Amino acid sequence: MNLQTVKIAKAENQNSERISGSEAIIKCLLAEGVDVLYGYPGGAIMPVYDELYKYQDKIHHVLTRHEQGATHAAQGYARISGKVGVAIATSGPGATNLITGIADAQIDSTPMVCITGQVPSHLLGSDAFQETDIVGISTPVTKWNHQITKASEIPEVLAKAFYIAKSGRPGPVLIDITKDAQFEEFDFKYEKCLGIRSYEPTPTLNEKDIISAAELINSAKKPMIVWGQGIILGQAETELKSLMEKAGIPAAWTILGASAIPTSHPLNVGMVGMHGNYAPNILTNKCDVLIAIGMRFDDRVTGNLASYAKQAKIIHFEIDPAEVDKNVKTDIAVLGDAKESLKSILPKINNNNHSEWVQQFKDLYAIEYEKVIKKDIYPTKNGLTMGEVLKEINNQSKGEAAIVSDVGQHQMVACRYAEFNTSKSNITSGGLGTMGFALPAAIGAKMAAPERDVVAIIGDGGYQMTIQELGTIFQSKVPVKIVVLNNEFLGMVRQWQQLFFDKRYASTELVNPDFVSIAKGYYLEAKKVTKREELASAVAEMMACKDAYFLEVCVEKEDNVFPMIPSGASVSDIRLE
Repeated sequence: MNLQTVKIAKAENQNSERISGSEAIIKCLLAEGVDVLYGYPGGAIMPVYDELYKYQDKIHHVLTRHEQGATHAAQGYARISGKVGVAIATSGPGATNLITGIADAQIDSTPMVCITGQVPSHLLGSDAFQETDIVGISTPVTKWNHQITKASEIPEVLAKAFYIAKSGRPGPVLIDITKDAQFEEFDFKYEKCLGIRSYEPTPTLNEKDIISAAELINSAKKPMIVWGQGIILGQAETELKSLMEKAGIPAAWTILGASAIPTSHPLNVGMVGMHGNYAPNILTNKCDVLIAIGMRFDDRVTGNLASYAKQAKIIHFEIDPAEVDKNVKTDIAVLGDAKESLKSILPKINNNNHSEWVQQFKDLYAIEYEKVIKKDIYPTKNGLTMGEVLKEINNQSKGEAAIVSDVGQHQMVACRYAEFNTSKSNITSGGLGTMGFALPAAIGAKMAAPERDVVAIIGDGGYQMTIQELGTIFQSKVPVKIVVLNNEFLGMVRQWQQLFFDKRYASTELVNPDFVSIAKGYYLEAKKVTKREELASAVAEMMACKDAYFLEVCVEKEDNVFPMIPSGASVSDIRLE
């Protein structure tokens, strides 16, 4: 990518001032509207922290307990606010600890800028103390990265970093800054970046493609929409709803697309994918036109590609040309921003009502309800289920809470059973599947949306990967609600071992600590629920608490999540038991 800037926003009446590189970094962040950042100090980034100390009234720094926690918190902040999340770390291990969160942000299209300190430029390549080639390491998992060795580079590079992170298909950017560049003084002036030569973040809409797509949708007898996070990132929720309602098309979602359309909408037919709903998975292979919007045909959505929607014409609305025909061959590709694409096609769509087709979704849902859903949320067994916990949270939150889930069985249950009335309410690790994501991500989400209830749904395995962030919650006084669904197993792996490895539970059973005592050790309100009659009052107490609250719910040890598409199977092979 040629990063020569061709468009610059000139700040009015802005004169240059002679300041250090570290102060310039803070002023760049302020110019980009950054009011909170997450990080952990160290030697190579210390000059920046010294400047942060002077700007405490303008930028709130959150001291996480691990750099990975900083990236996940920045992700949570970005996902619920739509803004760029910012994380900061020192060189060497501090920088490498960011990599998991950066990789997570890259595959889930989360806008994030990470700033790392680096050893002085004259020591680069000498294996100096805490020197790591973080630019080389992060290249595969960033949208862009760059190393700064001169203070004068800081304004232009950081302006580009924020522009690249948030434009087009968003993603993470890493900027590595040597320590001498942080100390060096120069004449500072900041100009926001509005464009870069050879970088076209949003393709220009092709009117012929819009017309062709409209004609195919209008002629369809059994059309089906599958939407992804591109709807949320493109702020195209209203346009999607209008398309669904005008054309009478049933619409399903990927886990990152969840909450764009209210759960209760009559044309919202549920989640596709490995643990998605029965009807949209089965009927993917029955529809005649499949309209994919802002999704990338991930393998967990498609199952076996050789048998995925072969009977259907495929229309793909997508902002990233690299995703078109990558996994599924399309008949019509509409390249562009989701909001603008849907706005353009809506006048060309006929009013329609596919009532008989929609009824097929309802009929299959009734089968799933009897065989799976009713057992999950209205169980007859003695032990608690994850589904009934989510049902109780729905009862208390009325569908207004933001749900931040970790990775595993509880994640699938949360996505399936949480009720959403508001967009940007489902925050989870989709593509990378990062255990340990939820606790720090909930911190960032709550700080970005303090007026909303933020509930983290976490398994006992993933919880212990970032449990130290309870210290961040306590010190920063972030009133998140933490629910650990404890089945004393790495549940999703155990489910696969039960179904496909003859119940050989190799290294998946957990001997857990006293989670309530640990939470209380961090001065959090905490409670443990082991019986059904205790659940409603405990959830009510948690939701009413004005401070952070930890709730452990002991659930059935060997419950499985169904429906399920076995790995490598067709979406038509979805199992209900």
